Amino acid sequence: MTIWNPHKRATGMLMLLALGCLPAQADTQAATVTSPAKPPETRAQQLMGDIAPKMAELTDNVLYADIWERPQLSKRDRSLITVSALVAMNRPDQLRSHLLLARKNGVTETELIEVITQMAFYSGWPNAVTAIGVAKEVFRTP
Repeated sequence: MTIWNPHKRATGMLMLLALGCLPAQADTQAATVTSPAKPPETRAQQLMGDIAPKMAELTDNVLYADIWERPQLSKRDRSLITVSALVAMNRPDQLRSHLLLARKNGVTETELIEVITQMAFYSGWPNAVTAIGVAKEVFRTP
């Protein structure tokens, strides 16, 4: 079964026009191809898409579209785990966005501070102090 594709028709008409097979005053409106609206850029695309497009694609399609959507853990649980790991690894830049995401996923500020406090004894006091500073900054954001 053949499905009509307006882009193929327009491309074919443009090729015929370019080869001189159609007069210049031919129905060029049908040959005009409008590109579909570009979807809004994701945060990964904004941060690294210009220099590392594959990394941004993997972030969007594997990490967030696949891993974060798996039903075996709730997004709330994934947020708690991710925040814990970022505190343990002392990753304040990534922690900022994941604290915001955790709040969206139903984790309270009190719970997040408790996670950071708990992690101080397993990942080190300096990591937890850094994380508390990041949390203080993030919690000021509505």
